[in-house]
Amino acid sequence: MTSTAPQPKPTTDAWGIDASWLDALDEEHTVAEATITRLREVIGTPPEDLVDRVPIVARPGDALEVDLADVECEDGQTRQVDGELPEDFPLGYHRLRTPDGRERRLIVSPGRCWLPEGWRAWGWAVQLYATRGRDSWGIGDLGDLRTVRGLAQDQGAGFVLVNPLHAVAPTPGQEDSPYLPATRRFRNPLYLRIADVPGADAVDVEADAGRALGDGELIERDAVWALKRRVLQRVFDAGTDEQAFRDWWWHQGQPLMDWATWCALADQHGPDWHSWPRELQDPRGAAVRDFAAARDREVAFHAWLQWLLDVQLRAATEGITVVQDLPIGVAGGGADAWAWQDVLAQGVSVGAPPDAFNSQGQDWGSPPLVPWRLQAADYEPFVQSIRATMAGAGGLRVDHVMGLFRLWWVPSEGSAADGAYVRYPHEDLLDIVALESHRAQAIVVGEDLGTVEDGVREAMAEHGILSYKLLWFEDDDPARWPAEAMAAVTTHDLPTVPGLWTGADLAEQREHGLGTDEELERGRTSLLEHLGKVPKKAGPAKAVERAYRRLATAPCTLLSATLEDAVAEERRPNMPGTTDRPNWRLPLPVPTEELAGHPGVQSVARVLADGLQPAEARTTTGERAPREA
Repeated sequence: MTSTAPQPKPTTDAWGIDASWLDALDEEHTVAEATITRLREVIGTPPEDLVDRVPIVARPGDALEVDLADVECEDGQTRQVDGELPEDFPLGYHRLRTPDGRERRLIVSPGRCWLPEGWRAWGWAVQLYATRGRDSWGIGDLGDLRTVRGLAQDQGAGFVLVNPLHAVAPTPGQEDSPYLPATRRFRNPLYLRIADVPGADAVDVEADAGRALGDGELIERDAVWALKRRVLQRVFDAGTDEQAFRDWWWHQGQPLMDWATWCALADQHGPDWHSWPRELQDPRGAAVRDFAAARDREVAFHAWLQWLLDVQLRAATEGITVVQDLPIGVAGGGADAWAWQDVLAQGVSVGAPPDAFNSQGQDWGSPPLVPWRLQAADYEPFVQSIRATMAGAGGLRVDHVMGLFRLWWVPSEGSAADGAYVRYPHEDLLDIVALESHRAQAIVVGEDLGTVEDGVREAMAEHGILSYKLLWFEDDDPARWPAEAMAAVTTHDLPTVPGLWTGADLAEQREHGLGTDEELERGRTSLLEHLGKVPKKAGPAKAVERAYRRLATAPCTLLSATLEDAVAEERRPNMPGTTDRPNWRLPLPVPTEELAGHPGVQSVARVLADGLQPAEARTTTGERAPREA
């Protein structure tokens, strides 16, 4: 739940570690000295001259911390600044040089994310892997996203929100959770529609075997990837006109080369770079260069997959805003962790402290970026992750946006309850998000659910980042919610309306021992109260309609509906705290092709579209949010 009481600021040391933390009840807890000592060892001591080398992040008109300097701008021009940036200074990533020979990055941001004035829209929240059709090969793909986009446009929706599409290791044992990718810069080939791959019509694509994978009750990523990879390799080996791919690859530069090389290495040595031969653990070492040269076709194959994904994603999102989800981190053995191992903390992972939902705290398994090392790297790991996730679709949802301010670090030798908060240069990070949003003309939503310390939402509002409001969490009537927000009923981690209404979600929580009967009943009763007046004998469809009628009264910029609610799915996509449940593997019970005619889908669309009607001058068509000239 959201905490709104004033919160005292904790004491933060020179390493950025908070000495204490507040729980959801505003009770203060002191961090163990052993934890602080361990985290200081992990963070290390920055070099004495770091302050003179870290990027300057500023806005046009700002005073600078340096006097006379030359700035080599992105576009090649050189401009001189004297103590402040002129109001007409170009936005972007520049190099600043002082007369004494020092050089550092200058990042000039507009300070606010891009958002068309007066624009409001409703849209569908989609777990793409679950949204599979008759021609999908066991998992929802970019062809299905194209179908959902068409559905949304026909219904007058203005956006589609999708789960993270980032890539995992290309090996057997596919990671099910889209929130633990190997990279936040490249996408998962599982989402490719094979029939749309150039050259697929010239080889045996095993279409019958592919379609048969959709007959199962669960999504079997290993089986899907084994077949898709075999067919994709066959198409690649058959050879096609590669000029368009090669031209695209050349423009991607070193990041794509790193990713494709890591994939080829993972094929041979496994998905965790820590277990590779020592000489291959250095991404800039001679052994890695020799490997890439010797296995150039294998490397090219993985780069080619990313080109296909780029082409298919752009086709699937044409004409509508697709809000892509940015996970809080990456797998410790993955490609980003390999490429940026000098920036990531070793021996700790990101998680959450104990709270009302989990008395033991949470460990999400991702290694955090060390704040001072991130600055020393010119913020490049963060810049690339934000830019890549926004690319080509028009929107970004930042998962756990509070992580731009502070993250809960969990030492590997302790439990999640033994962690502490470490602070980040949030003003710089928010300005970078604003700059990338401005360049991509992409709206930005920050997932600020849970315990949120004072100042976070104020900083989000200042930077034009939409907040997140959930019917399940908010005590205020939706009609009183702020305009600068995305409004929704539920999320992938919380009960669906049908599951809550019928008690199926409660029964599943009991099955997995997620609380006492009293605790679980109390939680369900609390959520049911947020539906308002619904006759007790009403079916789940009536409860869904009631929930979205309440949501439709919100004046928020974006109104979001889940397909799970619309098709009366009782199971939530993910149930935190469970390990023996098929999380992230539950397909929707309705094929993609039948969504348009589904009465629940039609009902929810009609309710939300009607909710936008009073604002007659606002854009509510299915077209992408209007771009600036």
